[in-house]
Amino acid sequence: MTSVATHCPYCSLQCGVTMRIQAAPRPPLLEPDDFPTNRGGLCAKGWSAAELLDHPDRLTTPLVRDNGELRPSTWDEALDRVTAAIKTAQARYGPESVGCFGGGGLTNEKAYQFGKFARVALRTPYIDYNGRFCMSSAATAGNRAFGVDRGLPFPLADIAGAQTVLLVGSNPADTMPPAMQYFDTGRANGAAHIVVDPRYTATAKGSTLHLQPTPGTDLALANGLLHIAIREGYVDQAYVDTRTSGFAAVRAAVAAYWPDRVERMTGVPVAHLRRAVELLGTARSAMILTARGAEQHRNGTDTTQAWINLALALGLPGRPYSGFGTVTGQGNGQGGREHGQKADQLPGYRRIDDPAARAHVAAVWGIDPDDLPGPGVSAVELLDRCGRPDGVRVLLVLASNVVVSAPDRNRVRERLGALDLLVVSDFFLSETAALADVVFPTAQWAEEDGTMTNLEGRVLRRRRVLDPPPGVHDDLTLMSLLAERLGHSFSADPRTVFDELRRASAGGIADYAGISYERVDAEQGVFWPCPSDDHPGTPHLFADGFPTPDGRARFIRVDHTEPAETPDREFPYVLTTGRVMQQYQSGNQTRRARSLHASATDPKVELHPDLARRLGIDAADLVELRTRRGRAVFRALITNTIRPDTVFAPFHWGGEQSANALTDPALDPHSKMPAFKVCAVAITPIKEDR
Repeated sequence: MTSVATHCPYCSLQCGVTMRIQAAPRPPLLEPDDFPTNRGGLCAKGWSAAELLDHPDRLTTPLVRDNGELRPSTWDEALDRVTAAIKTAQARYGPESVGCFGGGGLTNEKAYQFGKFARVALRTPYIDYNGRFCMSSAATAGNRAFGVDRGLPFPLADIAGAQTVLLVGSNPADTMPPAMQYFDTGRANGAAHIVVDPRYTATAKGSTLHLQPTPGTDLALANGLLHIAIREGYVDQAYVDTRTSGFAAVRAAVAAYWPDRVERMTGVPVAHLRRAVELLGTARSAMILTARGAEQHRNGTDTTQAWINLALALGLPGRPYSGFGTVTGQGNGQGGREHGQKADQLPGYRRIDDPAARAHVAAVWGIDPDDLPGPGVSAVELLDRCGRPDGVRVLLVLASNVVVSAPDRNRVRERLGALDLLVVSDFFLSETAALADVVFPTAQWAEEDGTMTNLEGRVLRRRRVLDPPPGVHDDLTLMSLLAERLGHSFSADPRTVFDELRRASAGGIADYAGISYERVDAEQGVFWPCPSDDHPGTPHLFADGFPTPDGRARFIRVDHTEPAETPDREFPYVLTTGRVMQQYQSGNQTRRARSLHASATDPKVELHPDLARRLGIDAADLVELRTRRGRAVFRALITNTIRPDTVFAPFHWGGEQSANALTDPALDPHSKMPAFKVCAVAITPIKEDR
């Protein structure tokens, strides 16, 4: 057999796998590799990834909508229809009438090219991506505190060396199981782990201490822990004095978060607060890691900042086996935002409103800086502009299923339905593609070359294992064909695009100039920033300082605010959403995997036994959840791992089982991340005959 080393298509671990090619028509066999992130481990999703390569639902021809129905089309017909709609909309409404919506699963090459396509071929500011739903609050907080946003500023394996780890709003035991080997090694060596989560998750079950706050109170919890750290003398004053600024204002702010008050605000006992601070403050090395549970709130940026403040006060960032980091979710959530998919960024993590950044990138692209559009709007704001007279009339969607993944699904469907033309590129007919006017079939992960950037900032290779089905192109080719019809020349060759990305990122925060395909192959990935061919890459950030104007990290005062929506008489409970082990993102892929479907056929809402008893709900009963935005139906899972005032629903399903028919689209004012994690909900049992 021929073997090809590549990477799992799912989460940000980007586990190494070997694909062993069999004689047609059998799909390749998949085996885990001894890559640094997974070291031979693989989760159920990774094991099932090859099942989708020959799935009968695979799209193999373009589709166009006629008389309300999608029908097969030729590439020329579909491309001509899209080109005509773009030109008509721009002639009537201007360049800003066309928008682009990308995905965190796109390779670096495709993410870069999509940003260039929007700004050069379309001359529109309106591009954003579903990574806005994933890590944007942590990115914003990281930029303002450290001057840089990289999920983990150290290799994942460093977790095994930390004596104490505080994990906030993350459940890697279910969402990225191969990473747990590093947590397990740490515990085996005597490390203490603290998990902050309103659910008693599989990760929390292995922890030394579980803090179970009311959803939406993580900021108050972090400020309360810092209050105790100051009072008990755990602050590293020498570190604060020499490597940070702004501590005095934060110290004054957290003086109001005394332990008894924080217990009332969060529901976490004072004894647990004190124990958590003791474990962090006395450890020779410690890490604070946050994830979506801390971020997906109206105050997610400030919440992440509060945990950064605690890490800085303890003197953690930049020290061996210590620091602050964020667990990125999507496969290329890191690289996808570094190189131009975010509304306000250009390649290299440059700000699009910075004249020097505009001049540099424009020179690489061969255009006048004045021809570059300015900043656009965030993902939710972009979707909300769809179909409006002065908004987006034509929307191009690559690798994203917004009808399932975006908050307030009913409003999203309404806005997409008001477009003049909705164009979707995907390999299955997702819930979003099913609404489109034109659908392009695209290559899957094992059918393309490119690079990805994982949660550590490690740039790695995705290698082509087999050819896509006849008549299927990848998204680089799609953009090249569309650009040609619009009067521009775009390469469809991944290596050519990556070499241009290197030049465009040179000198930026996320500098890839010294990263080549050859180096990535030889070194099991290269950590950015890597500004030159002879630079070793940067596995560890902050050891010698921070990339801020004065070289210091910034404390920033933040105060607790109530969630955008709190329980009341009509909606008396708190709904929080998240992931389950067998599914990934919108489920467009994993819901089709045969082996995964057998173990996760439908979503279940988690209810505490006391709440279920009060409402007359038994295990496996149908339950209707209702919020101010919509309703959804789930099977009941009765468990004492959830708070009695809180219910949990997974977001991987669409239709009547869509958790995002319920969620609140309220946005964080800094990051524009939606408040997925908290909204008020009513619960009603459903009779089976309904």
